Amino acid sequence: ESSARRLAVLKQQLTKENIKTHIISQKMTYSKKDFKTKVVYQEEVLDALRNNEPVVALESTIISHGMPYPQNVETAKRVEATVRKYGAVPATIAILEGRVCIGLSDEDLEVLGKRGKSVTKCSRRDLGLVIGRKGYGATTVAATMILAHRAGIKVFVTGGIGGVHYDGENTMDISADLNELGKTPLCVISAGVKSILDIGRTLEYLETQGVAVGAYQSEDFPAFFTRKSGYKPHCIFKSPQDVANTISETHKLGLRSGILCAVPVPKEYEADSEPLEEATQQALKEANSKGIKGKDITPFLLKRIAEITKGNSLDANIALVLNNAKVGAQIAAAYSKLLNKTSNVSV
Repeated sequence: ESSARRLAVLKQQLTKENIKTHIISQKMTYSKKDFKTKVVYQEEVLDALRNNEPVVALESTIISHGMPYPQNVETAKRVEATVRKYGAVPATIAILEGRVCIGLSDEDLEVLGKRGKSVTKCSRRDLGLVIGRKGYGATTVAATMILAHRAGIKVFVTGGIGGVHYDGENTMDISADLNELGKTPLCVISAGVKSILDIGRTLEYLETQGVAVGAYQSEDFPAFFTRKSGYKPHCIFKSPQDVANTISETHKLGLRSGILCAVPVPKEYEADSEPLEEATQQALKEANSKGIKGKDITPFLLKRIAEITKGNSLDANIALVLNNAKVGAQIAAAYSKLLNKTSNVSV
């Protein structure tokens, strides 16, 4: 189904009576009644979707599991403000009391921030369980992609995606983010792959999944805290318009795979690679000795690296997320203009 057709259907469905909750996609497995009781759209987001204005999806795991309170909420608000500053509407996605929320209020952000790690970290496998139990869920990259795509959002900003963990060929510890990128047509803006992961194997896995991987205005694939990983990207994205064109043509071809736009952390916030690598190796050894695995390992490693580097890595983390929000908003704005131009020509 073409983007123009989806927008036409969307506009027909959106009325003043159901401005808060409604169905976006008939492909969801819920009945119309059940879907309307489970999904809530923030009015600002819904208005933007109605008018084909740029919207940027944001994950919520960084709020509940990425930073301590109140820094987590403060950072989330700064990210949303950055998205608005550069011409798009932010849509932070989470599950609150069993309802999928597309866009959060300040009060919602506070709830997630204060509940912290008691909130379930939701990937694809967890969505039905948390919604069915009317629980609270913070969406990972994979879960955010699923829900953003169902809502009709094309651009999603995060800090860094998951990937293949070291020794992954033996442990099979591979993030669900990679499979989701292979089957959900969304453009993900990140600072590359988290530096705690096996970047080389992660890029090989993404190639197998058919994901277009591009570095933004850089010849080197970024490694989260640092601008260079030593690996070359599949392509180099030259501008927001370049990425927008790629999104548009990908959808026209009917491809179901995603796009990864890897944005290097700003130079002034780049971490020193040598002490960062030492901190990473120390954190990995500690995780191994404590038997920390699965979904718990990434939050543990990032926290320990921040502690070992005395907060330097956390400063870089915040800076890269804000920079990603800037670039993501610019891409969403460029794609919106392109879509509107195409719609006007077809009319």
